[in-house]
Amino acid sequence: MSSRTFDNKQPQEQASSGFDFFKGVGQVTGGTLLSVTLLTSSIAAGALVGLAISFRNLPDVRQIKSFFPSETTYIYDIKGKLLTSIHGEANREVVPLNRISPNLKRAVLASEDGHFYGHHGINPTGVGRAIVVNMAAGGVKEGGSTITMQLVKNLFLSQKRAFTRKLAEGVLAIRLEQILSKDEILEMYLNQVYWGHNNYGVQTAARSYFNKSAEFLTLGESAMMAGLIQAPEQFSPFASMRLAKQKQKEVLGRMVELNWITQKEYDDALKQEIKLGRIRSFQGSASPYITNTVAQELAKKFGRDVLLKGGMRVQTTVDAKFQAMAEDTVKTWHKRLQSQGLYKNQMALVAVDPRTHFVKALVGGVDSKSSEFNRAIQSQRQPGSSFKPFVYYAAFATGKYAPNSTVLDTPVSYQDGNSRYYPRNYDGGFSGAMSIRTALAQSRNIPVIKLGKAVGMNKVIETCRTLGIMSPMEPVTSLPLGAIGVTPLEMASAYATFANYGWQSPATVIVRITDSAGNVILDNTPKPKQVLDPWASAAIIDVMTSVMTEGTGKGASINRPSAGKTGTTSSEKDIWFVGTVPQLTTAVWVGRDDNRQLASGATGGGMVAPVWRDFMTKALKNVPVEKFKSPSQFPRPKSN
Repeated sequence: MSSRTFDNKQPQEQASSGFDFFKGVGQVTGGTLLSVTLLTSSIAAGALVGLAISFRNLPDVRQIKSFFPSETTYIYDIKGKLLTSIHGEANREVVPLNRISPNLKRAVLASEDGHFYGHHGINPTGVGRAIVVNMAAGGVKEGGSTITMQLVKNLFLSQKRAFTRKLAEGVLAIRLEQILSKDEILEMYLNQVYWGHNNYGVQTAARSYFNKSAEFLTLGESAMMAGLIQAPEQFSPFASMRLAKQKQKEVLGRMVELNWITQKEYDDALKQEIKLGRIRSFQGSASPYITNTVAQELAKKFGRDVLLKGGMRVQTTVDAKFQAMAEDTVKTWHKRLQSQGLYKNQMALVAVDPRTHFVKALVGGVDSKSSEFNRAIQSQRQPGSSFKPFVYYAAFATGKYAPNSTVLDTPVSYQDGNSRYYPRNYDGGFSGAMSIRTALAQSRNIPVIKLGKAVGMNKVIETCRTLGIMSPMEPVTSLPLGAIGVTPLEMASAYATFANYGWQSPATVIVRITDSAGNVILDNTPKPKQVLDPWASAAIIDVMTSVMTEGTGKGASINRPSAGKTGTTSSEKDIWFVGTVPQLTTAVWVGRDDNRQLASGATGGGMVAPVWRDFMTKALKNVPVEKFKSPSQFPRPKSN
């Protein structure tokens, strides 16, 4: 920083009068004081130079060249709205010196080190004065620290007040000024210093105290902030505006003494209205289910230390308003289902864009405040009949079966270990020969088990793995009925791959991550891969449209082309509806956290399909109607 930072006004040397000194054994006169001050200043300066040679065990200040202060990580929605900030002990956002208000730079220097640009790390006059005061008091009462000394204390030394530490500060300050410029030291200091209320650095402090960037602080605001440094919580305007104004006046007065501001600027700054912001550290998230999911993904990928200190800027895939709509839908239907006898029900909803596999909404429960458990990504529940499309896809992919192929809904039994397994349909009856389309539309159990056996359960498991379902699976006879655990996110992502005709990108809640300087750390621009057969994918979508028009999913009809599947476990512990249009795939799950029966007769078609319909109607309000591609638009796989 040059003198131009101070509007071409040079710092003026100040007389040593105006300071109160403790009296020692006898009365110290002004002349004696001046002599002692000059003497001790010379002694202190000479001693520090000598100590700079002898202090071999002090930290190597050259490592500061590679020092990166811990920074707060910020999470935003897809449009740039801040959702939350994540940090450890230090809530900090680093900004360059040229983005800090000149008012604040001058105020801090006036308050802490008026001769900063004129010394080489220590101010002999200030040190000498401090020694006199401390000797008279019989202890450490005055620091005499320059900004450089304060910086090395914060970075390299303990906070214990002792004479030896003060000497070490001086030695390190001299060394530091040999490797960093004055502007670099000031920038680092302003970004490192503690401002109170868990705010480290000027940017987070300015946002907390005055709800603005440090770049735009006025003279009055700057003087008030500079007055916080010595005792932040004591002089905080949040704690006492009276004390904060008192310190502000002291700082402004010092700036007048230094001829850095005029009397009129002083008067105007004191009259300026102070509009306070709010304490931001450890504030809650605007969308906790999203931000917690992001935090888990970041910690898994980069480690928890980087999450808390890395200063990442994370753009998520969700729109905050869209997410809020999804959360409101879940809360509303939770109450409605309670009134229908589904007591203590919990819900989860996940919406995914099939074209990108970006998560557009993720709701992990009825109320994030009462329970942080995220059922959308952490709860593995049985999908029931919503698993059946995976079996039928595996059959279609062989080339031997098509939507109108005939299957038999007739009694059958299988040997499972030491016992016989007699699969049953939900209604207890049998309907004989029927097409695959009809079997899925009516959610018949016997045909899908027979088809799973014919294709091979291992082939079904392979399909699930390709779709991203990683839960433990065994090739048992009951597998086609959904006797495994899955998450709502896994189900939504799997159906989204069908809706994109076998093209898949990893499902994610993160679009992009940059560091605080704007460098890209992670770019999740979709790079879809063809992982499923396109004809078989289009065929299963085509069959699932019949579920919506003439089957168990009629309650989910939204008056536009859509495909989906209901899911109900045999004990009515889990009920589902998973469905899609070309632009959006959504999975909705309802169950109880204690895994008990919801209610006798609870079904996905009767109780969850309306939830899906309500959400999708809102979500697609201004989205053009699109038709699915016909299977005939793709080549059918050759039969093996």
